[in-house]
Amino acid sequence: MEVSEIIQEIKLELRANMNGVVSSQMRGAGMQYHVNFGIELPRLQQIAGEFAPNHEVAQQLWHENVRESKILAGMLMPVDRFYPELCDIWADQIPNAEIAQMTVLNLFERLPYATEKAFEWIAGDNEMLQLCGFLLIGRLLIRGAVFNDRSLEELLDQAHSLQAVPNLHLRKAVQNVLIRLEEK
Repeated sequence: MEVSEIIQEIKLELRANMNGVVSSQMRGAGMQYHVNFGIELPRLQQIAGEFAPNHEVAQQLWHENVRESKILAGMLMPVDRFYPELCDIWADQIPNAEIAQMTVLNLFERLPYATEKAFEWIAGDNEMLQLCGFLLIGRLLIRGAVFNDRSLEELLDQAHSLQAVPNLHLRKAVQNVLIRLEEK
């Protein structure tokens, strides 16, 4: 099946599973998207399961300004074709905390260079990238990651410097990482 045919089939699935009530509730809660079908995560996972990972399909979906397309892009991107440069491009284009969480969960945490990216992002001054970095570190800790003393010191320094930022999502991600570190 051609990439355009796969995209067309995915769009048909999205329209068929649209949930206007959820979409409206999300909009009411301040989650603004150009298009939001209101499809819940389990159904998006089912839709993604109907298609093989495909770099070109994931790229096209990512460039759609549609909530579900961006989430599916992370699910359908093959890790072995998602190079660090492309990872940086996608991370720079993440529009909000929900897409950050979904992309970390569905793609970034599976990358062989995930730890390096996470530490690079938390050291910068872009709050969305910092959010991605702390979300990613949290996922890596859940998966049993252990950091050396130098990395741990850097992580703690960054975490403590960001605990008072106005961005609630970033503050919460930092707090979750600190809690996970205390549990180890």
